[in-house]
Amino acid sequence: MTSPTCLALPKIRFERGFLAERARLVREVVIPFQWEALNDRVPGAERSGTVNNFQIAAGEKTGKFHGFWFQDSDLAKWIEAASFRLATHPDAALEAELDSIIATIAKAQQADGYLDTYIQLVEPAKKWANLFEYHELYIAGHFIEAGVAHFEATGKRTLLAIVCKLADMVERTFGTGAGQIPGYCGHEEIELALIKLARTTGEKRYAQLAAYFINQRGTAPLYFEGELKRLGMEKPPVYFYADGWDYLQGSRPVRELVDPTGHSVRMMYLATAMADLALARKDDSLRRACTTLWENLCRYHLYVTGGIGSEWMGEKFAERYDLPNDRAYAESCAGIGLVFWARRMLDLELRGTYADVMERALYNNVLAGMALDGKTFFYVNPLEIRPAEAKRRYDQHYIKTQRVPWFGCACCPPNIARTLASLGYYTHSVQPDGLAVHLYADCKFEATVGGQKANFALHTDYPWDGAVRLEVSPAQPVTFTFRLRLPGWCTAPAAQVNGVAVDLAAHTRDGYLHLAREWRAGDVVTLGFPMTIQRVRAHPAVHHDTGCVALQRGPMVFCVEQADNGAGLGLLRLPKSAPLAARFDSKLLGGAVVIEGPAQRVRAANDELYSTAEPTVAPAILKAVPYCLWNNRGEGEMQVWIHES
Repeated sequence: MTSPTCLALPKIRFERGFLAERARLVREVVIPFQWEALNDRVPGAERSGTVNNFQIAAGEKTGKFHGFWFQDSDLAKWIEAASFRLATHPDAALEAELDSIIATIAKAQQADGYLDTYIQLVEPAKKWANLFEYHELYIAGHFIEAGVAHFEATGKRTLLAIVCKLADMVERTFGTGAGQIPGYCGHEEIELALIKLARTTGEKRYAQLAAYFINQRGTAPLYFEGELKRLGMEKPPVYFYADGWDYLQGSRPVRELVDPTGHSVRMMYLATAMADLALARKDDSLRRACTTLWENLCRYHLYVTGGIGSEWMGEKFAERYDLPNDRAYAESCAGIGLVFWARRMLDLELRGTYADVMERALYNNVLAGMALDGKTFFYVNPLEIRPAEAKRRYDQHYIKTQRVPWFGCACCPPNIARTLASLGYYTHSVQPDGLAVHLYADCKFEATVGGQKANFALHTDYPWDGAVRLEVSPAQPVTFTFRLRLPGWCTAPAAQVNGVAVDLAAHTRDGYLHLAREWRAGDVVTLGFPMTIQRVRAHPAVHHDTGCVALQRGPMVFCVEQADNGAGLGLLRLPKSAPLAARFDSKLLGGAVVIEGPAQRVRAANDELYSTAEPTVAPAILKAVPYCLWNNRGEGEMQVWIHES
């Protein structure tokens, strides 16, 4: 379970609407498709080799390891996604498939608990020797998360026993005691996983091990410096350029971090674990560190789409305000990590700004990573693309102009799957005196409030429409507090309880409407979040966006595509006075809101490369679609930021 305040996945059902459709796609298409990809059975897809590696390590077949040193983690994330699917929609065939691969994993695990097929098959002498680069503990963390998810979904302890054995081995190996390694992983992940394992098993020592990894990180003498010398390396790999050990968040203690730094996914997983540990141990110093990092991420490093990590060399954070559009990295995994962190921050402090960012990242950056057919994916999520340039320029070589079935480094597709298969963890949270709603999606759920079980139904066409109806059905009258997020993008929210208007000013704190009362069967809360078209402008220091606007309606950021507006999107100009209208097109992209309005297109005065002649403008019609749905109609130009005239 993501956090102790989450509703159990079987208690919440998404049956219709935008997010429900994404969850259904993951259940019915994505999870089976990714299993085929992991088994190298998708024609035309880049080879995975992941399942094959485990079969070789288990002695079930012969052959050579294939892939990166972190290849194992793809399988772990898929198992987690499949387990979430079993929790909400039992499937005997899928459960049997999981039983089979878990048996293979058990045979591959070494007697002492160690599990890493790359080390076992390729470099057995390097066990725990190259922590800054190899991902042994990262892989362990993902398998621990998978073991917890599988146990919670099925009640079976098969995978849980494997990961407990692995965690016990890690506990014996790492620490400051005699004969232990005083190090930590170059890629954070095990920290948050160990806290999950502690909650599930009741073994506090796993949380203590997580605390060791977090508190030891970046302390003097720097562990990675000594490791570099032991490996006989003169300097770290090239992707450490400009950041040094900050690339791994390893040059200073975590409580001294001010800006998010280094590899963006690593940073998000570390911040998530820090928030987890702050909650578990009531650690105010970690809480303050999380708050500082959060505020500076949102102030200086966040794309309007919720993407983070703008620099391709090292998949990392850049300088403050350095948010290029056509060179944006904005990795899908980083956006997912931001969703994880935001959800944990809501446990530390119920503030609407955390849920606002979680929503922005989920609805825009994360969902853009998967096509509407569920069979192709983006790793990188730029905010502007011209395919011919992207294919030719070395500084854009990492950008795909169309989604692909799989990647050699395929961390993102199964990460998207496990996130969308566990949506219920992010929409609501159980409070000591009630219930909070963070994200609005049509669903039915059951929760214990005021000491008794109650059923709830939330009806909405969000994110296309801001009308929300929440029905309460306790078996008998019960007193508790509803905390309902008022989205930060909405300038004029409204609320009623049983048809009586609520005084929002008197009942709103930190972005949440607090409704404390005795609730009876048949009580209804209605919320209204008018969705106007908003022109968003970047801080002037973001020079990439000077003179431009991004269009947003509700939680959705929009973009213009060549399919609707023709080539040369950079020539479009949107007059400040241009009226814009939104309409729902049921036949477009599975049904979506589009934004349309009058615009201008710049035309050259002559054919000269440089000229003193002023260009002319011609009238045009601008049509924008939700960013998360771009590139579902073939290859073409795309742009989020539009020049304003």
